Amino acid sequence: MKRILVPTDFSEHAENALKVASQIAKKNNSEIIILHMLELPSQMNDAVLGGASIPETMLFMKKANEMLDQVSSRPYLDGIPITEIVKIDKPIHGITQVSKEYEIDLIVMGSHGSSGIEELLIGSNTEKAVRNSEIPVLIIKKDTANFNASNIVFASDFSEEAKKPFKKFLKFANVFDSKIHLVTICTPNSFKPTHELQKTIDAFVTEFNLTNYSAHIYNDTNIEKGIINFSNSINADIIGMCTHGRTGFAHFFNGSISEGLVNHAIRPILTFKI
Repeated sequence: MKRILVPTDFSEHAENALKVASQIAKKNNSEIIILHMLELPSQMNDAVLGGASIPETMLFMKKANEMLDQVSSRPYLDGIPITEIVKIDKPIHGITQVSKEYEIDLIVMGSHGSSGIEELLIGSNTEKAVRNSEIPVLIIKKDTANFNASNIVFASDFSEEAKKPFKKFLKFANVFDSKIHLVTICTPNSFKPTHELQKTIDAFVTEFNLTNYSAHIYNDTNIEKGIINFSNSINADIIGMCTHGRTGFAHFFNGSISEGLVNHAIRPILTFKI
């Protein structure tokens, strides 16, 4: 894990994400790229794209760079290579472009999780970037002094399309030498006999060289509650899940999980695109 991207709007939630990113970076000798997306009024943005350098734009850029300098000087970032970027663009474009340009391995973002995924860090455009990111995204919900990834959950229906994101999940788990808890949620609306679900999980696992893992079938009233309650029952450090660009933020179990999982789960959420 060479490079970690942390988009920031200089909020408390972005600070929480940066603190976690610093812990991951120190463990893996990674570089952190701190990105601030500067969204200007349309007339100012047009002037910038047209090559004009207007005083207001220069003022905004100067202020953003000063704030990034302050962020980069946080004591918890000591010893970590830091790259600061201020980019005039929409978040969805900027995050995607920087991720490709710097060959980012992990994006770490903050979320207050109180009023919907649209409020994730810096708005609905960022939610789109997360949803469509080919790079794993770690969503941090609160200030975490000691980030841990010893026990991580991977919730899935263990279908064929889950194999690609699971490979990325394994790379993350291997970095932290994590124990993996595979879980599928059985609900009244998606009931299947235990022996069928177990057979599906067993077939899925045979394609991967797993050693430190456990497999579970968890019953609950709905999938969201099942994931949260199961994760609580094993005191999981992280909840891993799949995203699906064309159907919404969290897509698995042959359907879309409501944004409530991101809102209600206090634990960090790790997403991988299908």
